[in-house]
Amino acid sequence: MKRSLIALIALTAPLGACKGFKEAMTAHVDVAAKAGSQELSTERLGALLGHARVPATPEIARSIADLWVNYQLVGQAAARGDSLNDPKLVDEALWPIIAQERMGKWHEQLSKTFTGLDTTNLEARYDKGEFLAARHILIAVPQTATPAQRDEARKKAEAVRAEITPTNFADVAKKESQDPGSAARGGDLGLFPKGAMVKEFDSAVATLKPGQVSGLVQTDFGYHIIRRTPFAEVKDEFAQAVNADALRAADSVYITRLVENGNVKLKDNAVSTMRNAAKDLDAHAKDGAVLATSKAGDFTVGRMIRWIEADPRRPQIEQGLQQAPDSQVAGFLRSMVRNELLLRQADSAKVQLDPADLTELRGRFTQVVAGTWDELGVSPKELADSGKTVAQRERIAAARIDQYLDQLMNQQARYVDVAQPVATVLRTKYGFKVNPAGLERAVERGTKERAAADSAAEANRPKSEVPLAPPAGDKKP
Repeated sequence: MKRSLIALIALTAPLGACKGFKEAMTAHVDVAAKAGSQELSTERLGALLGHARVPATPEIARSIADLWVNYQLVGQAAARGDSLNDPKLVDEALWPIIAQERMGKWHEQLSKTFTGLDTTNLEARYDKGEFLAARHILIAVPQTATPAQRDEARKKAEAVRAEITPTNFADVAKKESQDPGSAARGGDLGLFPKGAMVKEFDSAVATLKPGQVSGLVQTDFGYHIIRRTPFAEVKDEFAQAVNADALRAADSVYITRLVENGNVKLKDNAVSTMRNAAKDLDAHAKDGAVLATSKAGDFTVGRMIRWIEADPRRPQIEQGLQQAPDSQVAGFLRSMVRNELLLRQADSAKVQLDPADLTELRGRFTQVVAGTWDELGVSPKELADSGKTVAQRERIAAARIDQYLDQLMNQQARYVDVAQPVATVLRTKYGFKVNPAGLERAVERGTKERAAADSAAEANRPKSEVPLAPPAGDKKP
């Protein structure tokens, strides 16, 4: 009854209402995308397509719209001084990375059960430097440092070195080291082969005996204090490194059996469903369509997208899902289901990341956010110097982003990547929308503008004053 009443009201509405309906529909297709408080008009996107040195296609239009969304949201976060450091949102965006880390920890546990590994004379081989391991404390020196600044850093490093005892290196590293990649882990760099580090650092580690601490070691990064890790602290990692070939063979056998026993079955329409989802992954983020089943449960489109989200190769994966042969797409699906089975094993073993590991991942995320601000010229400090209110800073940031995008599309600026986890947090927190109808209209506009520009360029091309003779082979007898 209610549905019929609504239909009746619509049919009996005054004819003048058609104008409002038409305006609403026109407004809908006049916006290609929204990013928080900003809108990308079809006219603006069409101009970008028409004057840029790229073809005006639906795929390119979508790519530019996605790029615009990410850049504008970066600017809005900067305008509000929001470093996006909400642990819940960050961990959710980093889920694929965290899952990979957990599977890595599970693999470490699993590899200890493999048989047929060479465990003879391991400590002697470690002492000789077959592989190296170290902790370090870095007092950073910027490349642009003045002699006075460099001297100040050296004095700071000397003071830190004076604090170190045989037992407190990790604690001092957590407190004093300026290396964001290792400070939270007490300066631990893990195991690495000779030549993996810069020359000065590598040579310093090789000359130390296990357990010894160096004096100051200078590299392009600053001043380092290095402790070569004793064998007892890395014996498991060292055993894995020297048995890499045997471990790979054992891994292969284990994975084969895991998949065979996992009862993996792909749905008949899995490949076509994946291809369709790849046209707009964001729109399918919560898609519950089942692609495959296994002992790990149903593997859905939404779950597939979660695995893809944080992968830096996401654009290539999207393209591959649409263009690669069916066999490769099915193989990609099997690899993700295999990951689900491995993750299930890690869950069963209750493998989780240490708090220090999570702190490091979150710290890297924060660094990436700050680096992206700087590269796009919208750091909170720069914006605060130009605008007093949030609204003013948002307008300034939006204008700078638009200017940068113009330069980028005309190949006058270097491409700045917005890491996928950062984009995920921004889009979750501030909201976005890409309008397919708006994209379609933008492509139409871009095509017309490109044709007009090409026609004008042709018309303005100076004509040769002397007619050119036809090629020799074309001369008439």
